[in-house]
Amino acid sequence: MSLLDVRGLHAGYDGAAVVRDLDLTVEEGEVVALLGPNGAGKTTTLMTIAGLLPAIAGTVEVLGAPVRGTRAHRIARRGLGFVPEDRSLFFGLTVRENLRLGSRRGRIAVSEVVEWFPELQPLMERKAGLLSGGEQQMLTMARAISSRPKLLMVDELSLGLAPIIVERLLPVVRRVADESGCGVLVVEQHVDLALAVADRATVLAHGDVVLSGRAGDLARDRQLLASGYLGGAALT
Repeated sequence: MSLLDVRGLHAGYDGAAVVRDLDLTVEEGEVVALLGPNGAGKTTTLMTIAGLLPAIAGTVEVLGAPVRGTRAHRIARRGLGFVPEDRSLFFGLTVRENLRLGSRRGRIAVSEVVEWFPELQPLMERKAGLLSGGEQQMLTMARAISSRPKLLMVDELSLGLAPIIVERLLPVVRRVADESGCGVLVVEQHVDLALAVADRATVLAHGDVVLSGRAGDLARDRQLLASGYLGGAALT
């Protein structure tokens, strides 16, 4: 059983599809990158998988159960973790308090989570709203990991961050998959870094799949990847 199984998905807003006929799977311990230019439909795809948007057509199964007709919080309880683009932290709460919200119900203790991001250790009593962008993103990732998800979705981890911070954060995605067996679906604008940590990748352009294959193959064929971003190629 795939952790995520998307078949023939059409997704969008008010009945207008911005993603069309998408097939996508994520297996246990696997990192899959969903790539493409701005407006390609990547975030729409994640929101539909999470149950925050209803699918227009097609099927989405998370951890063996359909998403259609299921509320987002119930999908999360199955074991879906979601790191959204806007980070969704409680800025008036401290780092420790934000982490405790993620690690409640006897999941991962705060002390264990901080091992992934030791930079957060001296900041435990600082309010999240006073952290730098990179520190906030570390906290968002740490909080998501603390719930011990079976499937983790990460939307634009690098948004607004310096490349050196991105180089620190993205390898954690790979470690989470390798060490916990969690499947990861990552949307990322830093294509080279995403392909370096991913097993497979799918490229969307204007809502359609234009490339899909092994991450290493795409990384080696720069011309194919570039043409895929323009919607002019397909990889079989």
